[in-house]
Amino acid sequence: MRRAIVTGGVSGLGAACTARLRSDGVEVITVDLSVTADYSLDVSDSAAVERIVAEIGIVDILINSAGIVGPNKPLWQVTDAEFQQTFDVNVNGVFYFCRAVIPGMIDRGWGRIVSMASMAGKDGNPNLGAYSASKAAVIGMTKSLGKELATSGVLVNAIAPAVIATPMNATNTPEVLAHLTSLIPMKRLGRPDEVAALVSWLASDECSFSTGAVYDISGGRATY
Repeated sequence: MRRAIVTGGVSGLGAACTARLRSDGVEVITVDLSVTADYSLDVSDSAAVERIVAEIGIVDILINSAGIVGPNKPLWQVTDAEFQQTFDVNVNGVFYFCRAVIPGMIDRGWGRIVSMASMAGKDGNPNLGAYSASKAAVIGMTKSLGKELATSGVLVNAIAPAVIATPMNATNTPEVLAHLTSLIPMKRLGRPDEVAALVSWLASDECSFSTGAVYDISGGRATY
């Protein structure tokens, strides 16, 4: 049985991924700020990430789903602390977990890493500059890692959703949500289970010739 870590695994996209992978027969360990997670952890705490991954042991699949929206305001009004927190969670958290699990995956010759980016990381969303920049960083990290690990058996891909109906996106202002929904030709929000279905394939043996890629799931919004 494969073993997976899902960060942000008890709510939103993380919870959907947890449920789908378990239905696929994967042993899933959830990491989240919530006390209901298997490991309650701030993903931006490098030492804690190293400690928890060492405790867990073998990790075949890593789903980097923990994330925050960050400040909803023009970029020039964003504070140092708001910008830093957005990157600490959305970028550093991905880096810390990748760094912790990759050596073991290389040793075993098999691994799957899927990170949640966003259409915002490709297009840039107004009043979400910190979030957009952080998700662009996740995309860049994924492309680099995919190339670095291309012959190792460890495949690294990212998903770039448009707006999905999750608690995290509920923190956006109604104006921001209305704008983002208006950009989607299907004229609706995505569902977490739709994203989880794509994650399921990317985390499986069936995905064997894709790495360093960014998969859009956007209701038609994606243009490149």
